[in-house]
Amino acid sequence: MNKRLIWRKAVNGVMLTLTGVCTIGTVSVLFLILGCLIYQGGRSLSLDFFTKLPVPVGELGGGMANAIVGTFQIVGVASLIGIPIGFLAGIYLAEYDDKRFGFLVRYVADLLNGVPSIVVGILAWTLVVLPMHHNSGLAGSIALSVMLIPIVTRQTEQFLREVPLALREGALALGASKWKMIVSVVVPAGSKGILTGMILGVARISGESAPLLFTALGNQYWGGLNEPTASLPVMIYKYATSPFDDWHQQAWAAGLVLIGMVLTANIVARMVLARGVSVPRG
Repeated sequence: MNKRLIWRKAVNGVMLTLTGVCTIGTVSVLFLILGCLIYQGGRSLSLDFFTKLPVPVGELGGGMANAIVGTFQIVGVASLIGIPIGFLAGIYLAEYDDKRFGFLVRYVADLLNGVPSIVVGILAWTLVVLPMHHNSGLAGSIALSVMLIPIVTRQTEQFLREVPLALREGALALGASKWKMIVSVVVPAGSKGILTGMILGVARISGESAPLLFTALGNQYWGGLNEPTASLPVMIYKYATSPFDDWHQQAWAAGLVLIGMVLTANIVARMVLARGVSVPRG
């Protein structure tokens, strides 16, 4: 009996140590990335980086104001397209689940989640860029919205399914129609989780470069939704693969700004989720 107890304690200690080492290794990778970005990119960050346009090769200074604004434009329009569609699809899967069609929608959403982003870029280039005969920020937004829709759909469905059935039954028992029950009871009850999923989805697409290489392309000047538009992920790729040292420093700075945006979105999402799922009170 004592030998068995000693063996169990030894196995427990080994597994605890192993999981602890793996945890530290995982966290260390994150801090290593952040450390490199802060060290390399922090030296190139200045007010000019946020307010000025890129300068030609050989000239010092300049910034990526057009890429920062372009990123917000492209991701913002993608959110306006993808979030409502994904939200309504998630409500359908959670509340009006048809076994056949619901299974198809869920399967397609899971499949889209696993599709490589470069394939989405090729799709958007074929369906949007070719008919328009030019690259544009709008094409980039459509490509990113295709990636955002399945994320929001599955997150919305998940959090709506966690709403207690008693809330639905209570609303229906009081005479509310199904759509009113969903709008006034179910959605508010799962609103914090749904909002968290939306924020994480937007953060997920903010760092994608492959779809934008095929669609928005890039621009050394101010762009718009109907013309090639600069974005931070594409500028990072372009500058990091160039042979110029000053462009490399700009790429590090752009990477620091981009990861800062993504981390901010993730922290906000975690703070919203940490407050728990809201439940309406009568």
